[in-house]
Amino acid sequence: MVTFEGMEQQRSSSGGASLSPRSPSSSQPFLSVSVTDPVKLGNGVQSYISYRVITKTNFQEYQAPEKIVIRRYSDFVWLRDRLFEKYKGIFIPPLPEKSAVEKFRFSAEFIEMRRQALDVFVNRIASHHELQQSEDLRTFLQAEEETMERLRSHEAGIFKKPSDLMQIFKDVQSKVSDVVLGKEKPVEESDAEYEKLKHYIFELENHLGEAQKHAYRLVKRHRELGQSLSDFGKAVKLLGASEGNALGKAFSELGVKSEILSIKLQKEAHQLLMSFEEPLKDYVRAVQSIKATIAERANAFRRQCELAETMKLKEINLDKLMLIRSDKVGEAEREFHELKAESEQATKTFETIVKLMNEEIGRFQEQKTLDMGIAFHEFAKGQARLANGIADAWRSLLPKLEACSSS
Repeated sequence: MVTFEGMEQQRSSSGGASLSPRSPSSSQPFLSVSVTDPVKLGNGVQSYISYRVITKTNFQEYQAPEKIVIRRYSDFVWLRDRLFEKYKGIFIPPLPEKSAVEKFRFSAEFIEMRRQALDVFVNRIASHHELQQSEDLRTFLQAEEETMERLRSHEAGIFKKPSDLMQIFKDVQSKVSDVVLGKEKPVEESDAEYEKLKHYIFELENHLGEAQKHAYRLVKRHRELGQSLSDFGKAVKLLGASEGNALGKAFSELGVKSEILSIKLQKEAHQLLMSFEEPLKDYVRAVQSIKATIAERANAFRRQCELAETMKLKEINLDKLMLIRSDKVGEAEREFHELKAESEQATKTFETIVKLMNEEIGRFQEQKTLDMGIAFHEFAKGQARLANGIADAWRSLLPKLEACSSS
């Protein structure tokens, strides 16, 4: 079950967030990971950000109780791709997307958001009762840089770039088009609960996307208002300096207050970005991971049906050969039994995916309720704090401005 832990744990601004205790009791099994110290390396188009990944654990499978390695974004992609390939039915935690705009790739804010999201990603894996046992996770957390580079070069990866996470669904949509055009007969589950789940996930993605879009606008508005107050403050201070009397002093104080409020707004905009917009965006990515698992389930069901149909045809053919006592009976029997074993394995794979998905979606829904509650609570608390600060600042100026207006 993927662990979508509380946002307060995830959204640490220094040293990374952890979904397991940083200083746990040595008597309890623990695996704690921190993604820290982003550093820009290289020049031009070859430049990238590296991160220190610090692991603390008492798991016997690990080389030492503490290990520090250097990783880059493509290493995290390698880990995600490996887990997605091996753990069908489990919602693999999402990665943050790459910046499509070159000028933002190395901004301090983008780098910190990326670091934070990578920290959340790897700790979700480390806290998952099955994924934390992954050999690939141990490799990611312990291998030297040269080993990771060799592993990346030997594997093209499941997804060529983060946006290709949704390529599966484009393929599914293409199949749907083929069905509409009469090119292909649909092979889909006829399960009411499964249909409800798919409807819920697609609706959730739309609603989260809308909420995240408006959160982005709120952040932008705070920043613009902060910049406007800063510009206003400078202009009023210059006006106050030209007056040189009680009115000039009042104008100067008004300018100072405006600049102070500008800083408050900029800080609140950053806080809003980290504790509200980013969590919403993170859950949009999480839903995309769930959709990837849904697509895998659809593929598994289709494979199961195709093999079952082929097996029926093979069985009919085998019966015919046995009736005419053909010398090809032995070969046909071998092919039939091989196909039967493959069909049974496909059925088992599909049933495993269904079972795991049912477990995962229950956990996801519970944690989403908790995390969204925290995010919206932090949003409301921040807005109240900002409103009170602005009101107090303007209120403190009123006596002086009133004195100037009445004199």
